[in-house]
Amino acid sequence: MKTVITYGTFDLFHIGHLNLLQRLSDLGDRLVVGVSTDDFNSLKGKRSVFDFDSRIKIIAGLRCVNEVFPEHSWEQKQDDILKYDVSIFGMGNDWQGKFDSFNTVCKVVYLDRTENISTTLLKNSLSQLEPNKIEQLKQSLDDIVTVVRTIK
Repeated sequence: MKTVITYGTFDLFHIGHLNLLQRLSDLGDRLVVGVSTDDFNSLKGKRSVFDFDSRIKIIAGLRCVNEVFPEHSWEQKQDDILKYDVSIFGMGNDWQGKFDSFNTVCKVVYLDRTENISTTLLKNSLSQLEPNKIEQLKQSLDDIVTVVRTIK
């Protein structure tokens, strides 16, 4: 069995995330995904719109994902590769070269990102909205999270 592993925050889940996960899933028989915890994101200087529980539930609900687990640190990746008997470590090409050291234990691939979409672009666009539009959007996002929580 060929296992593929990847990691991410997956905040403001969008088509770029889905495309990447589906393409990684196609590379093997099983896709396992580490979702960055809120504490780990804080160490990286990132703050998510959605909390860890919501983000991991969204990823776990995808058909192309076989297993999810919390990512607590940069250092855990080596142990995860061994724990899940990983054949392929895959990330978006914005991480090109950052994980090449894992080539000694598995194949490392960097896939092209979906053009014109990223969480950073979404957050920048949201920052340009008028305050009343932001409140409407927050309510819509809360509604989406509520629905996702009932799915699984």
